[in-house]
Amino acid sequence: MKTLIGEKAPAFKATAVVAGSEFIDDFSLEQYKGTKNIVLFFYPLDFTFVCPTELLDFQGKLIEFEKRDAVVIGCSVDSHFCHWAWLNTLPKDGGIKGVTYPLISDLDKTIANSYGVLAGQYSLDKDNGELIFNGNPVAYRGLFLIDKQNVVRHQVINDLPLGRSVGEALRMVDALNFHEENGEVCPANWKNGEEGLVADAKGIADYQSKRH
Repeated sequence: MKTLIGEKAPAFKATAVVAGSEFIDDFSLEQYKGTKNIVLFFYPLDFTFVCPTELLDFQGKLIEFEKRDAVVIGCSVDSHFCHWAWLNTLPKDGGIKGVTYPLISDLDKTIANSYGVLAGQYSLDKDNGELIFNGNPVAYRGLFLIDKQNVVRHQVINDLPLGRSVGEALRMVDALNFHEENGEVCPANWKNGEEGLVADAKGIADYQSKRH
């Protein structure tokens, strides 16, 4: 599993459900190039346990991402019909009704594979010449922050049982925007509204003197 940091985000076209109900057959990231940062996250499966807590939390903070010129996009190996059913099931019944950001169907697992988050791999069965899958045929909890030029600037991948921090994803959007607007870098535990630092010896010394 290699990092995608600094590289162009792998391109794809896939079927997605947008606005909770509309099917889009050729959904891609290219539509956001030059205008929006992208938070693309992968999750294992619809109708599970940790996943709805994450998707609903992204929806609860969606307006904050939008204020920062960022779009949120989810992706799993479920079909778009399964996405649609989940989107039309109430949270009290295990659903995510009310989620409005796009959910991509990666039924053939090619998107998860290209982003390095597939929880297993294909191999060739030498006896019959068929492809077999070794591992769990779902995506890890991967998250990628992609800038307006479609370059990956941040990624984090959690194992299946470990739910991610949506607040941390929002913090990273803030950090990227701050750096691009001010040219300064963001020190440890930086939060929106705090000072950054100039990436040279004097800048670091000035920052440390203010902290201690």
